[in-house]
Amino acid sequence: MGTGAAVLRLYPGSAQPSLEEPYVPHIRRVAMFSVHTSPLHQPGTGDAGGMNVYIVELARQLAALGTEVEIFTRATAAGLDPCVELAPGVLVRHIDAGPYEGLSKEELPAQLCAFTHGVTQVWAARAAGYFDLVHSHYWLSGHVGWLAAERWGVPLVHAMHTMAKVKNAALATGDTPEPAARVIGETQIVRAADRLIANTAEEAEALVTHYDADPRRTAVVHPGVNLDVFRPGDGRRAARQRLGLPADAAVLLFAGRIQPLKGPDILLHAVRELVDAEPALRERLVVPVVGGPSGTGLARPERLQKLAVRLGIADLVWFRPPMAQQRLADWYRAASVLVMPSYSESFGLVAAEAQACGTPVVAAAVGGLPVVVREGETGRLVDGHDPADFAAALRPFCHQPALVERLGAAARRHAAGFGWAATARDTLEVYRAAVPGCAVTGSGLRSAHG
Repeated sequence: MGTGAAVLRLYPGSAQPSLEEPYVPHIRRVAMFSVHTSPLHQPGTGDAGGMNVYIVELARQLAALGTEVEIFTRATAAGLDPCVELAPGVLVRHIDAGPYEGLSKEELPAQLCAFTHGVTQVWAARAAGYFDLVHSHYWLSGHVGWLAAERWGVPLVHAMHTMAKVKNAALATGDTPEPAARVIGETQIVRAADRLIANTAEEAEALVTHYDADPRRTAVVHPGVNLDVFRPGDGRRAARQRLGLPADAAVLLFAGRIQPLKGPDILLHAVRELVDAEPALRERLVVPVVGGPSGTGLARPERLQKLAVRLGIADLVWFRPPMAQQRLADWYRAASVLVMPSYSESFGLVAAEAQACGTPVVAAAVGGLPVVVREGETGRLVDGHDPADFAAALRPFCHQPALVERLGAAARRHAAGFGWAATARDTLEVYRAAVPGCAVTGSGLRSAHG
């Protein structure tokens, strides 16, 4: 799928796509746009998170189904190879646009013209009709995708991943609201896109309610989980031994980007509630925090560590940097419970990954989390963000190993339904609906209203 330019091959350690049955799509090539974060970046660092995982895994599976994918992203370092082969049929193109380092996500709109210019230079070397469709991710990419789709005469499919109006309606204390420019930009993209992909029915409803999206052009496609990587493996005890965790510990895990939106401070306050009510629990409690500062959390990257000291629980909290999926899977397996006190989640990929490893989840009942976590069956959903409520939900997992195993087994079964192969097949159905003359072969799209 290259144009003769040198291509660096890069095959990360995650398993290659596996197909349940042969499938021949009509969509030959897709141009994907991920302007503000590269699919090659480590999730949990900077602005890299669930969207990075989403793009990589979706692209892999689309390629396995016969649809080649070319991902355009902004170069963030000098000397990067212009083109990297991420997997067979998946290329990542680095586009020069603005300074390589030091630009925040909020400064990137000023670089969209330069990014678009770089994309058109690549396009100039292509034969007419090379791409069948543009798929943009996040609003910054949507504006480049909008212009590219119009220039190339192909449909635009857009995935928001997060929305400014939804985030601003559920801000964490002291967090910074999303700017008006983003709201305006998202509104324009919703009007311009031929199809919108939402992670959940609730997200689709938010697109309709807050952005006046057309329900007939809004489809629900659940993200997936790499079930080859995220699985119970050799069990909780073996994972704890590898990670140096006590076999009988109550392990309350937070995994994700450290920023107010994700609410890691709520977990720390809940832990203080737990040990205040039951001092003996301190001897058994371990609270791993796996991830790095991101977004508005970069303004005070040491904030969470200082909070742990002020609360008197610094000895219980283990801070660990972002890590590769295989290593992260061991932390999921080792945990008694994953804790997600987020203020907003379009889906909650971390919750699905933990459950696939056989670990229950305690999460805020926001966004897509009620889809991923089944209340009382695979974990607990907490209304609101009161640390006392989270402490009450977490207490049984600290004392009842049988509860951890029972809900963990149900969690694994539930997560098995979120494979990336199904996500790719459903996404292809959206592509087919967007391309004129390309028949939808499945049962049709699930609109915002079912």
